[in-house]
Amino acid sequence: MSDIAAKAGVNLSTASRSLSGAYGVHPKTRAKVLEIARKLEYRPNRVAQVLATGHSKSLGLIVSDIRNPFFADIARGAEDAAYRAGLDLILCNTDLNPEKQVRYIDSLLEKQVEGIIMNSVAPLGAEQMRRLSTITVPIVLLNRSKLRKLSTVSVDNYKGGRLAAKYLIELGHKRVIHLSGPQNHSNLRDRARGFVDQYEASRLKAPMVLHGQHTESGGYELARDLFSKDREFTAISTGNDVMAFGVIRAAEEVNIRIPRDVSLIGFDDVSVGAIVNPSLTTIHQPSYEVGASAVELLLSQIAGGPPATGGNRMLDVSLKERSSCAPLK
Repeated sequence: MSDIAAKAGVNLSTASRSLSGAYGVHPKTRAKVLEIARKLEYRPNRVAQVLATGHSKSLGLIVSDIRNPFFADIARGAEDAAYRAGLDLILCNTDLNPEKQVRYIDSLLEKQVEGIIMNSVAPLGAEQMRRLSTITVPIVLLNRSKLRKLSTVSVDNYKGGRLAAKYLIELGHKRVIHLSGPQNHSNLRDRARGFVDQYEASRLKAPMVLHGQHTESGGYELARDLFSKDREFTAISTGNDVMAFGVIRAAEEVNIRIPRDVSLIGFDDVSVGAIVNPSLTTIHQPSYEVGASAVELLLSQIAGGPPATGGNRMLDVSLKERSSCAPLK
């Protein structure tokens, strides 16, 4: 900065204001300073700027498992929205580890991010909620039901569960299994509840719900156990798409053909679902829009808009019909 000021024949303050776009600098002076800065390949010291202004021009995004394509889509939506606003996005992956989640929150606060978007690893207890509500920067939670103290962006998981059940019922499937994640996972619990409620509302026997890990290997383990027993079911629904991919792998190992032998429906509509064999029928949730909406909520709060308690958005879901389901013969 001193070199630029000296070469431009201005004081340090004028050089700084020219580079930052501040008011009160003559256009010719600003142009001269910017040209010299370009020739000298000047780059601003972001650390120094944060110390001086208290603003990092960055947001934090904490996801629980970046291997799940659903979170990659969320990250893309959030990154695009942050980029349009002139902000950087710092991505943190917790690998479903609560300790890493706490560490990343502290790390982002130390970096003085403008706001944090977080997909929590586990249900938030009273103490965790209290701690999050005391953080001075805006926080938006992903995939959580409406909260009183924090902003959230979610989709209508209960409706999605009912849509999946309704579709299988229309195909004639009365004996079905729903594979879900941990029982304390609110999103997956709402999907399972919607699925079961739709069957009961149709005066059909309530489906069995089995719980495991909401990962590809979790779906594989549950399906492998199912396929090793006498099969009385004709269709499987899963709490997310990656569990469905595990079901496909397990089915291939025992020569069960989808959908001829068993129909399969997932939830998320990740891009890989369109290219697996068979292509996966699923419940579409707008993951890209979830990430973008979370950034929009943060930007509104950073600009002094509605308080965190007023920011709860629920996005709609829909059925995406592909090749993994067939009518019961």
